[in-house]
Amino acid sequence: MRELRLVDRRWRERYSVQRLGEFVARCRRRGIAVTPQRLAVIGALLASENHPSTDEICAAVRRRHPHVSLATVHRILEQFCAVGEARKVTLLHDVARYDGNVEPHHHVLCVRCRRVHDIEIPEVDKLLEGTPSLGQFALLRCSLEIDALCGRCQRAGKHTNVRTAPTVRGET
Repeated sequence: MRELRLVDRRWRERYSVQRLGEFVARCRRRGIAVTPQRLAVIGALLASENHPSTDEICAAVRRRHPHVSLATVHRILEQFCAVGEARKVTLLHDVARYDGNVEPHHHVLCVRCRRVHDIEIPEVDKLLEGTPSLGQFALLRCSLEIDALCGRCQRAGKHTNVRTAPTVRGET
C-alpha cells in the first residue's frame, strides 16, 4: 500500500492558478454570468487552505467588495456546488464548509481545532471503481473523512478528553 499523502501548499497553489485560469471559460460554457462577485468568491475559496465556511469566504470577499452580502456569497457557493466548481464538506455537528478542490480526494479533520486537510488515498478511490451501484443506491462518488489530532494540537497538549483511536466515517 502506498503512503497516504496530505495535499501540500505547492500543489494547492498550482491547482488554484489552473482552476482560476479556466474558470471564466467553464462559466461561459455553462451559461453562468462571470461577475466580480463570482470571481471574488472562487478566488477566496481557492486561496483558502482550510475549507472555509460561508462567513469566512464572505469576510475575504468583503475586503475587495465591501457591499457583498452573506446571502449573495451563500447563493454563489451553492451554485458552484451544483455545477461542480466547489464541493460542500459538511462535518458532523459543524457548519457547512466549502472546498475548491473538486478532484477526487478525502479529508482528515482535527477533532480539536476543526481544521480540515485534503488527503489522497488512491487505494480508497480504487475500492469502488467499476461499481455502478450499492444495492438500490446508484454510486456517485466516495469521500472518506478521517478524525484525528493534528500535530499542533498534539504539541499543545489539547488532546485531553479526546479518543485516542481516530474514527473513520465514509460517505458514499
